[in-house]
Amino acid sequence: MAAGTLYTYPENWRAFKAQIAAQYSGARLKVANSSPAFTFGQTNRTPAFLNNFPLGKVPAYQGDDGFCLFESNAIAHYLSNDALRGATPQAAAQVLQWVSFADSEIIPPASAWVFPTLGIMQFNKQATEQAKEDVKRVLAVLNQHLNTRTFLVGERVSLADITVACSMLWLYKQVLEPSFRQSYPNATRWFTTCVNQPQFKAVLGEVKLCEKMAQFDAKKFADMQPKKETPPKKEKGGKEAAKPQEKKEKKKEEKKPAPEEEMDDCDAALASEPKAKDPFAHLPKSSFVMDEFKRKYSNEDTMKVAIPHFWEHFDHEGYSIWYGQYKYPEELTLTFKSCNLITGMFQRLDKLRKNAFASVILFGTNNDSSISGIWIFRGQDLAFTLSQDWQIDYESYDWRKLDSKSEECKTMVKEYFAWEGTFEHVGKDFNQGKIFK
Repeated sequence: MAAGTLYTYPENWRAFKAQIAAQYSGARLKVANSSPAFTFGQTNRTPAFLNNFPLGKVPAYQGDDGFCLFESNAIAHYLSNDALRGATPQAAAQVLQWVSFADSEIIPPASAWVFPTLGIMQFNKQATEQAKEDVKRVLAVLNQHLNTRTFLVGERVSLADITVACSMLWLYKQVLEPSFRQSYPNATRWFTTCVNQPQFKAVLGEVKLCEKMAQFDAKKFADMQPKKETPPKKEKGGKEAAKPQEKKEKKKEEKKPAPEEEMDDCDAALASEPKAKDPFAHLPKSSFVMDEFKRKYSNEDTMKVAIPHFWEHFDHEGYSIWYGQYKYPEELTLTFKSCNLITGMFQRLDKLRKNAFASVILFGTNNDSSISGIWIFRGQDLAFTLSQDWQIDYESYDWRKLDSKSEECKTMVKEYFAWEGTFEHVGKDFNQGKIFK
């Protein structure tokens, strides 16, 4: 059964497809859609995110085993079970037919009509009128198909229903008022049947059908546009005013920001949160140089050089030491998959490397294993709570701050850094380890 994290922003209908599919299939899906777990426009532009999802778009899925997917239809398909995908070759082909229908026939006119009413896109009368006609054609096709059917494919909900219903969600919520819907009773009956299924409601909540067709709001559109910087006031007289024009133009060119990657209109409108600050900026300078220790650990003998260097220079006030233990050992199966859990967590913590070091170990064998590790953080707080980019995985672990001057801490640091010892608190043999540095 699939298990992983879906990165998105709130109310993203594309992400709803995957979430609803997971409700039906029983896939374990964590949704990271708001700060601090995920900040759209920031987290999805970090090197760590782009390494896994080169376009930087959401929804994006990362499995607990490290498997990554972008594109909402692929994610929804992966999180579905055979019943949703189509149990026979014919049914599977029909499901794919309706998924393609949603992408090519529903989404373009729905976006052209609905986005201006949400303030996301400028209103164009000709485009809107054409979109209305295209939507009527789509509804006529659905209405005819559903004349003798409850669902689009077979006798139960499939990925076809999930995809098409989510693609039409904003149409029914924003612009398909009762008089417009009147000619398409079968399509509306099907839509309301879908969105009132428990699995749909768990994701969408209560869906209220439009009572009055929403219109373009010029003020709303203006408020949604990014604010332009006010040009600096010209100085009167003096040497500044006498500078050649070309020098001023050169200065302006230098200040011109680099263009950002293209996003669709909906995504761009939602990318408005301020840039994150350095979570460690408030901390005083420490005498412990983490990079120096990491070089010792990487290049010299662990027991004879690295660990003695660590304790000789460790700043007990400026740094803290934590023990983390994976909460769900009963879910760990094959050891290579368990190791992928550790690797995936490390990848998502790329920006934490400068202020942290960890040794995380997998103990035991297939279907009888555990994960635990020692983490060194700048400051006295559990670092994961300091940034929205670092909170995806840490709640899957139990955390305990160690007394850095205690014998217990010194023993655990020695064993975890060297990957050898009795590990009395674990009760399983060492299998393999991973270092975060």
